[in-house]
Amino acid sequence: MTNSYDEIREIANQVRNIELHRILLHVGARQDRLDKNKWHTQQGSLSITQHKFMNWEQHVGGGGAIDLIMHLHQYEFKTAVLYLSRHFRITPVESKPESHHHQPDCLQLPARNKKNLPRIINYLTSLRCLPLSLINPLVEKGKIYADRRGNAVFLLLGKEKTIVGAELRGTGTSCWKGMAKGSDKKLGGFYVKGGIRSKKIILCESAIDSMSCILLNSCYMTISTSGATPNPLWLSHLIEKGYDIYCGFDADETGDRLAEKMISIHPTVTRLRPELHDWNDLLISSGSNK
Repeated sequence: MTNSYDEIREIANQVRNIELHRILLHVGARQDRLDKNKWHTQQGSLSITQHKFMNWEQHVGGGGAIDLIMHLHQYEFKTAVLYLSRHFRITPVESKPESHHHQPDCLQLPARNKKNLPRIINYLTSLRCLPLSLINPLVEKGKIYADRRGNAVFLLLGKEKTIVGAELRGTGTSCWKGMAKGSDKKLGGFYVKGGIRSKKIILCESAIDSMSCILLNSCYMTISTSGATPNPLWLSHLIEKGYDIYCGFDADETGDRLAEKMISIHPTVTRLRPELHDWNDLLISSGSNK
C-alpha cells in the first residue's frame, strides 16, 4: 500500500492530466444532448473546458483529474490520487513522465560566512525595516545566513524540514536576487510561524515579504513561494490537511494573474492582495515593524 508523501506526489503527477471526459464517462455521468461541454452528475450539472470544470449549482470549480474526482466522490487528495491510479491506464501524453525532462541539478548551497552576518542583519533592519526580534531566532535556527559575497541566504525547507533550496538576496546598492543552484521551489519554501498555532497560511513571493507579512498578520503562518508560483507541489498537501490558504502575491499584473491561476487550480484558495505593491512596502509604510 502506498503511503509516503513522495510516492503519492509521483502518482499524482501521472494521473492529474487524465482527460476529464474519460472520468465523467467512468463514473456514469451523462453528457448533455445540446451542450457537449455540459455533464449531468450526482453532484449536479457541471461544465468542462479542457482541464477545468465548474459546477454551477454548487458554485465550485477546479482544474485537473484529481480535483474532479475529489469533487465527484467527495474524496480527500490521497484517496482521489489512488482511485485514479487504480481505474485508469495512463498514456504517455497524459502522464508527462519526468524521464522526458532534464534531471534537476544537485543543490549547491552557498557556504556560510559569519563575518558577513552583521552586513545582512543591517540590511534587513535598516533597509527592510525588519526587527531583530524576528531576525535573530531565524538566524539562530540556521534558516537565514550570510554567504561570502554578503548575500542574505534564506533556506527553503520541504518535507521533514529537508533543505530543498535557497533564496539569495543581495545586500549591496543593487536590488539583486536569485536562487541557489539546484533549488527546487516546487518542493518547499521559506516559512515563518506566528506566535500561535494557526491553520491559516499566507503565501508570499519572497522570504522578505514572508517575514514582513507575519509582522502584519501575526495570527497566520507565512510561506514564500520564491516568485509568483501558482502551483507548488506542497500546496495540495496543505489544502488536504485542512489549512486555509491565502494568496498574498504582489499587487501587480503578474501577482494578480498568477494568483488567479492558483485559484483556478485550487478553488479554496482566497486572494489576499497587499494594499501597496508588496508586504515589505506595506510594513515600511505602516511602521508595524517595532
